[in-house]
Amino acid sequence: MRRFWLLFAQTVTVCLGILFIVATLRPDWLERSPQPGGPVPAQPLARAPAADAPGLAGSYAEAVARAAPAVVNVYTTKQIREPISPLLNDPELSRLLRGLPGFTRKREATALGSGVIVRPDGYILTNYHVIEAADAIEVALHDGREARAKLIGADPESDLAVLKVDLDDLSSITFNGTHDLQVGDVVLAIGNPFGVGQTTTMGIVSALGRNRLGINIYENFIQTDAAINPGNSGGALIDVHGRLVGINTAIYSETGGSLGIGFAIPSAAAQAILEEIIAKGHVTRGWLGIEPQDITAELAQAFGLKASQGVIVAGVLKNGPAAQAGLRVGDIVFELHGEAVADTISFLNQIARLAPGSKTEIQVLRAGKQKNLSLRVGSRPPLQLGERQP
Repeated sequence: MRRFWLLFAQTVTVCLGILFIVATLRPDWLERSPQPGGPVPAQPLARAPAADAPGLAGSYAEAVARAAPAVVNVYTTKQIREPISPLLNDPELSRLLRGLPGFTRKREATALGSGVIVRPDGYILTNYHVIEAADAIEVALHDGREARAKLIGADPESDLAVLKVDLDDLSSITFNGTHDLQVGDVVLAIGNPFGVGQTTTMGIVSALGRNRLGINIYENFIQTDAAINPGNSGGALIDVHGRLVGINTAIYSETGGSLGIGFAIPSAAAQAILEEIIAKGHVTRGWLGIEPQDITAELAQAFGLKASQGVIVAGVLKNGPAAQAGLRVGDIVFELHGEAVADTISFLNQIARLAPGSKTEIQVLRAGKQKNLSLRVGSRPPLQLGERQP
């Protein structure tokens, strides 16, 4: 009996040793196959992509692939005159010697920026300051092709310009036709910062309707924290579907690099200016010939106003549309063409939307009494190419 138990103990020990070795070295030998009709082992479920996702979860590659071929690099050259010696850089001395032979020399200056192909027949949107005073404009495409670009027209007051290249098989960008951009939306900026080549950065919409920045006369910027650097000007700001929502235009920076405060012209405004330049070669805006001023709390109190809405007429151009209608300095404008006037920025935009030659009504407060004046809208004199904005 003792010999039987000893043999049994040795057999169990050997079996346990074999089981330990197999479990350590080849655990797959111990996996059980599911029996027909038996329960199926649970498997990890693949994550289903969201229905509205722009591509793979966490990737915007599809949006960039749609938009990037339409973004071009813009290179400009122009001839400038400079003193032959740094000692002649003094402004007064330079003014006295300007135009005299032997004191200045010509130098070719180059600059770079970006642009967006907006139509397959070769029309390109960019910033006016990118091509300002350029003698020659070259564009480099995403596919490596290069071409000379022709300036079709420019609008310095909104800092936009339209170029055209004569090339085949061009990829054009799609505008965001719904214009439903909201603060917090993810956006991507595509351009050629510092000339390193086409680059894409990501951020969100930080604010809408930014103005009073002193960049353009007509301002209604999208603010974003997507990195925008020198060379990005004129490039595309796109949504997560690859549609154009803005033209990158300016940055706030104390160092010259991105600090997370960039500004873009909304695509709706850019598209309207594009179509008008293509059709007429320039942009036409309404004009009244007056200088408006905001109503501050102090001015509202002085005039006995309950609110600070509206604008004060600070100046009237002689023989201008406003002067001919009888508008005077000191009049307070509350309403134009049936729309309430909030401040100078909105007032200038309201005037710009009026068709030159059309008639409109303006409501003012003069000496405490309300007056309605009828006037004919004039056409705003355009800034000449090369003329600096105020």
